[in-house]
Amino acid sequence: MGFFNLFSNNGNFDLLINEAQKDNNSIILDVRTPEEFSEGHVPNAVNVPLDSLSSAVFDKAKKYYVYCRSGARSSIAFEYLKKQGYEAVNAGGIISYGGALEK
Repeated sequence: MGFFNLFSNNGNFDLLINEAQKDNNSIILDVRTPEEFSEGHVPNAVNVPLDSLSSAVFDKAKKYYVYCRSGARSSIAFEYLKKQGYEAVNAGGIISYGGALEK
């Protein structure tokens, strides 16, 4: 197991994103920078950079699937959301994504 796998929910990124895309009550949350997001992101993902997370408005009725590049930032965002009372899943890092990216 590589270092980044510690953050990435054991390499299940594609499975978690697929689950999120089938759930009408979920939000796929990309916590990378706007520049990284514009280079390619999971279809229908919403970009809220990690450094803007505390000022963003979220819906407690939604389930948030959080990802970043490697899984490190998504781990921090996941912990933050959980502490704020949101339902969240750390999907990990987009570097392990096998699907098509949206720009």
